[in-house]
Amino acid sequence: MLRQIESTIYCPYCGEPQTILIDPSIMQQSYIEDCQICCRPIEFQVQVSADGEDVSIVTGTDNE
Repeated sequence: MLRQIESTIYCPYCGEPQTILIDPSIMQQSYIEDCQICCRPIEFQVQVSADGEDVSIVTGTDNE
């Protein structure tokens, strides 16, 4: 089983921190997931390095 990378992000709407899990087997990811606190849609852009060690996460609102 592949490991997942745990990361903390801050909601671009309410500013609350939340923990997300990233699948390092997918190098480029783009998806929308609701905030665990305010339920508004967060747009995620995720990049994982080839070795799966470095992760870049950019979050935004659906109207940016």
